Amino acid sequence: MPRIITTVNVNGVRAAARKGLTEWIEQTDADVVCLQETRASDKQLAETLAPALAGGWHLVSAEPAAKGRNGVAVLSRTPADAVRLGHGDEEFLDAGRYIEADFGDLTVASLYLPSGEALTPKQEEKERFMKSFATHLAAIAAAAETAKRHVVVCGDWNIAHTELDLKNWKANKKSSGFLPNEREWMDVLFADGSGWVDVVRAQHPHVAGPYSWWSYRGKAFDNDSGWRIDYQVATREFAERADTAVVERAETYDARWSDHAPVTVSYR
Repeated sequence: MPRIITTVNVNGVRAAARKGLTEWIEQTDADVVCLQETRASDKQLAETLAPALAGGWHLVSAEPAAKGRNGVAVLSRTPADAVRLGHGDEEFLDAGRYIEADFGDLTVASLYLPSGEALTPKQEEKERFMKSFATHLAAIAAAAETAKRHVVVCGDWNIAHTELDLKNWKANKKSSGFLPNEREWMDVLFADGSGWVDVVRAQHPHVAGPYSWWSYRGKAFDNDSGWRIDYQVATREFAERADTAVVERAETYDARWSDHAPVTVSYR
């Protein structure tokens, strides 16, 4: 079973590779790396990550039907036993937003939830995804409990759950990603008895952040004016195995290869 799992939105895998992603992969201790927003076909992704694949990594991916948008993948030290694309909603089947990979009795999923835009069709799309994805999460949590399996859904959830997860929360009460109904959706997901745990928040209770996304505009990164929208959401028994959870924030603005930072959790 993988012990160290990382998730990161690469904001375009080819651009990220030119800026330092390849070197980061060479240095990481992670057993599994979940990628989001690759913005690449399966062929382009494999070509971009060729150095990692030549070095022994294995890759499974869900390419987006819309060229240059979305795209999720799972890099792993050992090959996956099984792979599934999508979460059962035909509207999003070829959107390149969700993939599951099995490793023994653990399922690792990479998610790129729609970003939305308040009071627009994009927000309506996001809410349709949220509705069907909640159904999928309930089903896989129940199935995992019955089968004595573990599941961790890693990725860019595009929702800051609480005021602790967003530096400028007062100014974003009407912004997608911090809307009341989105936050309530997360409340239900993490409610007692739901079967799911926000692993990073469990490791860092009652503190602001740790943020995982900062706008490229202005001084957001330098001032740590960020959002915590990249999560590892695990079934309860697996969440209890978490030892550490860190955001691998770049030392300087210029050292960033994405506007997101890798979020890494070590499990026992």
